[in-house]
Amino acid sequence: MVASPPDSLPNDERMARWRLVRSGRVGPATVVALVERHGSARQAIAALAERPDGPALVAETAVAEELRRLQAIGASALVWGDPDYPPGLAALADPPIVLAAMGRRDLLARPAVAIVGARNASGAGRRFAETIARELAEAGFCVVSGMARGIDAAAHRGSLAGGTIGVVATGIDRVYPEENRALHEAVAQDGLLLAESEPGTGPEARNFPRRNRIVAGLALGVVVVEAAERSGSLITARLAAEQGREVFAVPGSPLDPRCKGTNGLIRAGAMLIESAGDVIETLRPQTRPQARRATARTERPETAETAAEPSERIMEQLGPTPLSVDELVRQCQLSQAAVAAILLDLELQGRIERHPGQKVSLR
Repeated sequence: MVASPPDSLPNDERMARWRLVRSGRVGPATVVALVERHGSARQAIAALAERPDGPALVAETAVAEELRRLQAIGASALVWGDPDYPPGLAALADPPIVLAAMGRRDLLARPAVAIVGARNASGAGRRFAETIARELAEAGFCVVSGMARGIDAAAHRGSLAGGTIGVVATGIDRVYPEENRALHEAVAQDGLLLAESEPGTGPEARNFPRRNRIVAGLALGVVVVEAAERSGSLITARLAAEQGREVFAVPGSPLDPRCKGTNGLIRAGAMLIESAGDVIETLRPQTRPQARRATARTERPETAETAAEPSERIMEQLGPTPLSVDELVRQCQLSQAAVAAILLDLELQGRIERHPGQKVSLR
């Protein structure tokens, strides 16, 4: 295996984190919690192997094979804790633990703006997205989007020469939609492609919201151009707001259903924009170099209460509708650390499911 670059995670720790997230019943938020509890992914794996109710851990050979497949197509792996892992993603409660990367990883160091919108966008909407993307890239921003047809594709085309990052919901070796094949290849060559899913993964509905959290997490702000009232673009905008990012919306005709969502965002407090200048003026103060690199969170939580009674109190509050962890803390009158520890145990037992926005529900 290639030696780790300076200041990076040791190779065995990188592979252990990768192995954890590919194991059954272990999502990104669980990996973070396990590393916090045990000090490293290696120690977490050793502890899980002792648990009769623990998740089925994938073999080391499976991770090595995935790495080989990535290298065979000219891709690399970006692991949570690597020196160039984006701070915005590291700050998420459920950061992608492993991202396949193809292209210019140096783009991750630039301030980014996400542009998202309707797949069936109007000609005017596509032209606006392409223009604003080009102007943002010329101003030094990297433009992030989700490689979908419509607004996403227009944003990537506009910013390809200046800097663009495409986040796909499939494996990095799969093109979706097929009409974007030339764009997919161009972004992999001149920009950066990222994928959380394993190579070979096709389009699956559950992976698109996961993709959206990465788009939002990479950016200082999200620009929404033409979005219906119920659309993936509004999910990205909501995730951005939950992550503390700026949300910008381009106003549209009230007669066009493709603008219902964007107009609704403006009514809800999103910033109305008419040009790239509006975005640049707002985000420029945030583009100072960050002193802190994204690193693994290794602080150990305070000692948690693990008695059955607190666990039962938490289970009584949960149901099929996602509930925020903060609300559980209030309702159960337990410490944040105690709730986190109990939720981790319940997740490893397969009894609860985590959702974006630090919410949980019964499985």
